[in-house]
Amino acid sequence: MGRIFEVRKHTMFARWNRMAKQFARIGKDITIAVRAGGDDPHSNPALRRVIQNSRALNMPKDKVDAAIRRASGKEAANYTEILYEGYAPHGVAVLVETATDNPTRTVGNVRHIFTKYGGNLGASNSVSFQFTKMGVFRLNPEGIDQDDLELYLIDHGLEEMGESTGEKGEPQIVIRCMFAEFGNVQKALEDRKIAPLSAEHEYICMTPTELPEEQATEVLELIDKLEQDDDVQKVYHTLV
Repeated sequence: MGRIFEVRKHTMFARWNRMAKQFARIGKDITIAVRAGGDDPHSNPALRRVIQNSRALNMPKDKVDAAIRRASGKEAANYTEILYEGYAPHGVAVLVETATDNPTRTVGNVRHIFTKYGGNLGASNSVSFQFTKMGVFRLNPEGIDQDDLELYLIDHGLEEMGESTGEKGEPQIVIRCMFAEFGNVQKALEDRKIAPLSAEHEYICMTPTELPEEQATEVLELIDKLEQDDDVQKVYHTLV
């Protein structure tokens, strides 16, 4: 019984840590959006998008509102968005998105993690050519005529549209566009009164790397450590 309790406690702690990290990422996204375009989501599409994403993560509204107020104040942090590139063990390409108020600290931490776990931090453009930056929208399929929506979105920058499942196994429609068309697709969905579950950019790998389980575990350990760093927003890689 004691062992079962410990496993459950560990699982709950890991889930809480993950949720806290996701909320922190949304908080930084809110700060960046507000400082760039103001605190009114009606006139700030970037802020509107982040608020939508916060709902997908079940982030409480009072926390979102508090983050917007903080971002509007004089004491708000001034985050710099920096993309780091490198290789994990066994030649797996890695992109690390960060939002930091101290780039010196961040690059030191990122380099340390790469080195400690068998990878190496590379120069700008050393691996990014293996990825394509795309806009990714996830929708609740309920009440949506997918064929009609696809035909409509083709005229607004749609690259591909398909079905997937969310973290809880729920069905989703996934829409991808080139990142330059992100605003066009976002507006097209809004004109149709469709509120995405989430709307973000992602780096989609063009050359996937497949490894044996033991080697893949080494890569995933490095990726996990990167994702735990407070300055890291997202990590993309070519491992499949």
